[in-house]
Amino acid sequence: MNLRICTYNIHKGFSQFNRRMVVHELRDRLRTLDSDLVFLQEVQGLHLRHPERHPSWPALPQHEFLAEENWHQTAYGGNAVYDHGHHGNAILSRHAILSHANHDVSDHRFERRGLLHAEVEVPGFDTPVHCVCVHLGLMGGSRRRQMETLAERMEHVAPDGEPLIIAGDFNDWRNHADRLLASRLGLVEAFGSDRGRPARSFPSALPFFRLDRIYVRGFRIRRAEVHFGAPWAQISDHAALTAELEPLA
Repeated sequence: MNLRICTYNIHKGFSQFNRRMVVHELRDRLRTLDSDLVFLQEVQGLHLRHPERHPSWPALPQHEFLAEENWHQTAYGGNAVYDHGHHGNAILSRHAILSHANHDVSDHRFERRGLLHAEVEVPGFDTPVHCVCVHLGLMGGSRRRQMETLAERMEHVAPDGEPLIIAGDFNDWRNHADRLLASRLGLVEAFGSDRGRPARSFPSALPFFRLDRIYVRGFRIRRAEVHFGAPWAQISDHAALTAELEPLA
C-alpha cells in the first residue's frame, strides 16, 4: 500500500507576520493534499485569549479541528507551555495510531522543542511504522544535539531497519542532518534522492532556505512536491511538502 504524507509548519494558524487568522483556510488546503499522514509543527493546542479576539476561532484544539472528518486519529505533543496556552507538534493519521509519546529535547529554557513519536498500523506492514514529527532548534549546536538524541532513540525503539518516517521543520539550512541523522539511521530524504539536496521551503512566497524535510526508511519515493506561492503563501510562512511512498519489497 502506498502512503501519501505531508509535513507543514502551520504557524499556529496565522498568516505570515500574524496578520490574520487562517486556520479555516488551512484546513481546506490540507484536505486538498489527500495525505494519509500529516506531520504538523507550531500547532496551537490551547490559547485562552484567541477566542476573545477571533470570533471564529475553533473550540477544538487545533490538531483536532484540522483532522475533523478527514483524519480519524491524532497525536499531539505540547512543547512550549505558557500561562494562556501551549503549542507543539501533531500527527494526523488515517490509520490506527497504536501509541505515541512526546520527548522533550529542549536545549535551553528560551526555546522549547520536542520529538513526537507515534507508532502507526499501516496495511501491508508486519510491524508498525515509526513516525516522528520534529521541530528542531534555531541554533546549530542545539540542532546537532537534538539530532543525536533522535538518532539514539530511534536506534533503540526502531532497530533492525523497521519502517521509519521522520518529518518536520529541521531549521537545517546547512544540511547537516544528512551526516548526523540520515546516514546513521539509513534514511533517504524525499527530495534529495532526485535532486541531490532537500527542497527549498522557506519563505513560502518564493522559497530559498531548505528548512523542512521528509526522511524515510523502508520506502521508495515515488513522487515529492513543494506547495508554495499562492494560495499557500497566504496561509503560512513555510511551504508544505508532500511525498508519495511505496513500501520496499
